[in-house]
Amino acid sequence: MTQTSTTWLTQDAYTRLKDELEYLSTKGRAEIAEKIDAARQEGDLKENGGYHAAREEQAKQEARINQLTELLRHASVGEPPADDGIVESGMVVTAKIAGKERTFLLGSREAAPGLDIEVYSESSPLGAALVGRKSGETVSYEAPNGAQITVEIGEVKPFQG
Repeated sequence: MTQTSTTWLTQDAYTRLKDELEYLSTKGRAEIAEKIDAARQEGDLKENGGYHAAREEQAKQEARINQLTELLRHASVGEPPADDGIVESGMVVTAKIAGKERTFLLGSREAAPGLDIEVYSESSPLGAALVGRKSGETVSYEAPNGAQITVEIGEVKPFQG
């Protein structure tokens, strides 16, 4: 997954993700290497379930390292965006989507871990349709299934995590 847009993160979220990246890049890699080495010493690699499981774990860990590296490289850290009613990363949006009212954070799931709020990426069809729009505007976007969905933008306010 390549992150191309700026993602707003609180300082706490940024620090937590940076610490995770540091751990995975150092101790995490060493632990996986030890698991692979121990499994390799068990013999025949073709039928060695432990070896294949360790290699799969290594691949998942490397993918997470790449994801975190890109996310942190393009992150905007610190104060939430201005309370100006314009939809952008780091804003909580209340909108009527196809007639149903929903409230969500526009940004990264990493910015709101463990919180009970939906999160949409700026690059999702909904997010892309809303970025730069203002409270009170009505827009439509094409859903992945091809349907045109109307969105009435209500309240737009900075995320206060």
